Amino acid sequence: MKWLQRFRTAAKMAVAGWQGKTFNFSNWFGRTFWGIDNSKLATNETIFSVISRLANTMSALPIKLHQNYDVITNHQVAEVLINDPNPNMNSYDLLNKLEVARNEKGNGYAVIIRDIRMQPEALIPLDSDYVAPFINLDDDSLWYQVNSASKTHYVHNMNMIHVKHITGTSRWAGISPLDVLKNTLEYDKAVQEFSLSEMQKKESFILGYSANVDEEKQKQIIGHFKRFYQENGGILFKEPGVEIEEMKKQYFASDTLASERITRSRVANVFNVPVTFLNDAEGGSMGSNEQQMIQFVNMTLLPIVRQYEHEFNRKLLTQADRKKGLYFKFNLGGLLRGDTAARTQFYQAMLRSGGMKPDEVRRLEDLPPLGGKADELWISGDLYPIELDPALRKAQPKGGEGNGQEKTDE
Repeated sequence: MKWLQRFRTAAKMAVAGWQGKTFNFSNWFGRTFWGIDNSKLATNETIFSVISRLANTMSALPIKLHQNYDVITNHQVAEVLINDPNPNMNSYDLLNKLEVARNEKGNGYAVIIRDIRMQPEALIPLDSDYVAPFINLDDDSLWYQVNSASKTHYVHNMNMIHVKHITGTSRWAGISPLDVLKNTLEYDKAVQEFSLSEMQKKESFILGYSANVDEEKQKQIIGHFKRFYQENGGILFKEPGVEIEEMKKQYFASDTLASERITRSRVANVFNVPVTFLNDAEGGSMGSNEQQMIQFVNMTLLPIVRQYEHEFNRKLLTQADRKKGLYFKFNLGGLLRGDTAARTQFYQAMLRSGGMKPDEVRRLEDLPPLGGKADELWISGDLYPIELDPALRKAQPKGGEGNGQEKTDE
């Protein structure tokens, strides 16, 4: 336990101030720590766009601690993860940094600092470049080697949040998408540099004379030609016996556009996002924005969300907590709500079939619950309380005919 105490003390010191008389964590926390000092991420618009969208979407998703569908707020772990991961950032920042690191380096790490009761009290993200997973040959357990400025720390896997891209059977670190896209990014960069150099070239001409001229005469002709061209707004006067031919630039806008489309398509494939999310209108085949969002949530976001949930549930909650029915869950409902017409049709079907209560609908629409009859299940008949004996329904006034249903004042 001494190594855990030393690491906990060092991490707390890093939170208070990254550098002091007896410690130096400046290479953990700083300009390059957060995984943004990367030439590809900083200079490639497509990479920046896709990582920003994934990170911002993940960090904006509501996350709650549940116990058998009920939201739990009076729990230390929920307070740490949802509100106050560490003194320097909120939950949005923590998730955003983890997701940026996961997509840029292939791995996102956050060390779990525990109190004397071994309950999580802080989550501190680490630079992926300073962390390496390995298997302890003595007991085949997974550990993480963390290199700080002055020494090396070893952290057990239960004290390290690790989110990653896919891994092989013989490795524990995720594969970086930017490594997969290395050739694509180099090709895209070469095309952009060539196009830019061609665009920046000045107008060039070939002057042909019917007679030979000496070197001094050539300099005079070139000087006269350049001065005449500049002073007359690009208009040239062709003398007899002189041939003027413009040297064509090797830049074609269509080539650049085609290259950009290829890059967007390959980036979308590697990051597993619809190409339309990278503003490629020609790559879309969905009939509506709602269908595109369903594809994005099911094919892209759901596997990422499940990875985060499994990490949080396994490493932040105790076995006793899980047996009590406690679990963390991201709410993806907001991304699947669709437009007003689609939501209205869905809510009507759920209300009239007894699948949802009116108050549950109001909560999904960010409206306050009303209680009373609005907190009961109803079924079409037209709308009786669901627990009412079907034999008695005909004798009761219908929902819209003065059956005693409370009015819902907004």
